[in-house]
Amino acid sequence: MTGELYRTETYLRDAPARVAAHTPEGGVILDNSLFYPTGGGQPGDSGWLTWDKQELTIATTVRDRDSGRIALVPAEPRPLPPVGAFVKQELDWDRRHKHMRVHTALHLLSVVIPHPVTGGQISATHGRLDFNMPDAPQDREELEEALNHFVSLDARVSEDWITEAELDAAPELIKTMSVAPPRGRGDIRLIRIGEVQDPIDLQPCGGTHVARTGEIGGLRLGKIEKKGRLNRRVYVHLGG
Repeated sequence: MTGELYRTETYLRDAPARVAAHTPEGGVILDNSLFYPTGGGQPGDSGWLTWDKQELTIATTVRDRDSGRIALVPAEPRPLPPVGAFVKQELDWDRRHKHMRVHTALHLLSVVIPHPVTGGQISATHGRLDFNMPDAPQDREELEEALNHFVSLDARVSEDWITEAELDAAPELIKTMSVAPPRGRGDIRLIRIGEVQDPIDLQPCGGTHVARTGEIGGLRLGKIEKKGRLNRRVYVHLGG
């Protein structure tokens, strides 16, 4: 499996790597990926690979369907760095950091609206969660104030790991109805917002997040849409 450098070094903007393989579709597989692959509603990272005075623009990142390894997808057909070559991988950091801010904001949204989550999506400007609830919340201003209160706390965002058996014994940790935490790869990653003794939020998640909630910045609650008899879609935007 490709190493997941994006998981252990979330704030790293560039790093060396070796080209491990090419995909039949023209993707590049590295031995240790700084690029986050599309998943969990979060888009794949974009950026650049450079080697031998050559540069390749990366449009997105996915998991290769056949091997399960992380594949960087070029923005256009161009010569790829050869297998075995050493490259510098560089993120489009502004885009990645906005994804981190939005992703963490959606965790807070799942706290202020305590209903099961049926779906979600992240972009560089806003995100949304779908909730299993029959009626739209009426207290929009209170919800927005609560979101920005959590941001103002500048609470720490950290990770922990539990076994699959421990997760089975604590099903309340799973907020998403449509996507189950990945199994079969060992321990399951938890993202905690706040302190260990009294967390604001604690749930399984494989995405990238900011280190403290203050880094999210001001938030604005957006549209609330009806997407079915028991489904409401709620948007949250960066930039107050």
